[in-house]
Amino acid sequence: MDRNTLCLTLCGAASLAFAGPTSADFIQDSKASLELRNFYFNRDFRQDGAPQNKAEEWAQGFLLRYESGYTEGTVGVGVDALGLLGVKLDSSPDRTGTGLLKSDRERPNRAQDEYGELGLTAKLRASQSTLKVGTLMPKLPVALHNDSRLLPQTFRGAWANSAELENLSLDLGRFDRINQRNSSDNEEMTVFNGGNRNIVLGRARTSDRFDFAGATWKWTPSLSTAYHYGALDGLYQQHYLTLNHLLPIAEGQSLKSDVRWARSTDDGGSNVDNDAFGAMFTYSLGGHAFGLGYQRMSGDTGFAYISGADAYLVNLVQINDFGNEDERSWQARYDYNFAALGIPGLTFMTRYLSGDNVDLRGAAGEGKEWERNTDIAYVVQSGPLKNLGIKWRNASTRSNFGSDIDENRLILSYTLPLW
Repeated sequence: MDRNTLCLTLCGAASLAFAGPTSADFIQDSKASLELRNFYFNRDFRQDGAPQNKAEEWAQGFLLRYESGYTEGTVGVGVDALGLLGVKLDSSPDRTGTGLLKSDRERPNRAQDEYGELGLTAKLRASQSTLKVGTLMPKLPVALHNDSRLLPQTFRGAWANSAELENLSLDLGRFDRINQRNSSDNEEMTVFNGGNRNIVLGRARTSDRFDFAGATWKWTPSLSTAYHYGALDGLYQQHYLTLNHLLPIAEGQSLKSDVRWARSTDDGGSNVDNDAFGAMFTYSLGGHAFGLGYQRMSGDTGFAYISGADAYLVNLVQINDFGNEDERSWQARYDYNFAALGIPGLTFMTRYLSGDNVDLRGAAGEGKEWERNTDIAYVVQSGPLKNLGIKWRNASTRSNFGSDIDENRLILSYTLPLW
C-alpha cells in the first residue's frame, strides 16, 4: 500500500461521507476528544560502568481524536483522525533516552523541542463487518501497539474484522509501516533483536509487510479461545493460542484464568526459534485481587515480536518482559480498588517478578533478573476536575546480564470531550 493509494482511499471516503443527505449518521454519530498527557520520567542506572547515570525528561502531550459515524446504506463509509503533538518541557543532553521525545536528527543526543503527526483512517462497514485503512492501533496477540510513553505507537495498513457469525470474531489484515512512540516517521518494521533475544542475519533487515489473521470464539459469556497468526515478511512467523476464562465463585468472588502459548520461527532473514508459554490466575475478593503467573521460554532465541511494539506476554511489566532465551519466570501480584472503602477512583497495584535459567550465549552460569513494580492512581470522579487522572509508577529491576534500574514515572492526564 503506497501513499498515493492511501490518499485516494481517504479522499474517496471523505467525499462519499459528505455527499448529500446520507451524511446524517456520519455527523450525528461522530465524537471527538482532546487528551492532555503530562509525563515525567526518571530512570536511574545503578550498575557499574553504565554509559549514563540517569535518563530524565519531562514532556506535555496532546492527543486529538475524532471518530465519525457511518453513512447510511448497505455499505457505510466513515473517517477517523488522530492528531498527536509532543512538547519538550525539560531535557538535557546527558539525560535523554526515556522514549518520551524524538531525538534531533543533527544532534542525536538532544531531544527535539516538539514533534507530532496526523493519522487518518478510512473505514467501511457492511452488516457486522468493518474494514479500516490508514492509521491503526492494533491490540492483537501478534501485533500489540505500545502506549507506555507520551504518545502512542501507530501502524499503517489495512485491517478487516468480521462478526457475522454469533460468538465468532475474525481478523485479517496487513501493515506496511510503523510509527514509533517517540517518532513522527512511518518506517519499515523489523524483529526485536536485543541482547539474548533474536538475531537478524547479516546486515540489519527491515520489512514492509506484516500479514496477520485471527479467530476468536466465545464458547460462553465467560469462556473464549483464540488463534492468531502473524508474519513479518522475510523475518519471522508466529502462531498464537490464547484461552480466557472467568469463574464466578460466590458473591464478590471470582477466579480469572489467562493462558497463552506461542510458536515463533524464522522466515529466512533471522534465527528466530521460540516456544513461549504463559499463564496468569487472578482471584478477586471484593476490592482485593491476588494474582500468580508463570512464564517459560524455550528454543534457540527469545520471544519474537515487532521491534518497538509490546510483547503479548503475561510477564510483560513496566521495564522487562522476561522473554529471554530459555528464561523461566514467575509473578506475584496484588491489586486493591479503594471503591470498596468508599473512595472510588483510587487504585493500588504491586507485583514482584523473578526470572532465571537465561541462556547467556557462551558466558558461564545462567542469567537471572527480578523486577518490582508499584502503581498508585486516582481519577477525580466529580466536580470541575472530573476525569483528571494522576498516576505514579515506581519500578526497580536487577540483573546479572543487563541493566540495574530504579525508575519513577509521574503521569497527569485529562480527557476533554469536544462533542
